Amino acid sequence: MNTMDIKNLFKGIPEGQGREIFETLLETEGFLLERIVSEGQATPAGKWYNQDRDEWVLLLTGSAGIVFEGNYHIYPLKPGDYLHIPAHRRHRVEWTAKNEKTIWLALHFRGQD
Repeated sequence: MNTMDIKNLFKGIPEGQGREIFETLLETEGFLLERIVSEGQATPAGKWYNQDRDEWVLLLTGSAGIVFEGNYHIYPLKPGDYLHIPAHRRHRVEWTAKNEKTIWLALHFRGQD
């Protein structure tokens, strides 16, 4: 009889010691699912993410602000908010909550061209 290894997204969260933590939860040839734990981090000034794959993110706890190149409005995210970021859509995390852990679930995948 096979047993399932049940895990919990809110358990076993490592202490970041001032850095963001990226943890792969599941990876196949077609996608990467990761948990990201932030605590006050932001994308360094002048840096933009320019990813080869689409990314779908869900904010589970905390809060964050995302900016897209060419549209400098900060989009605030709160728990339950999710966002699809197409491949090569340059973006940055402007801020994450400093007083609490911001936990993201990020799915990276090949979108439709």
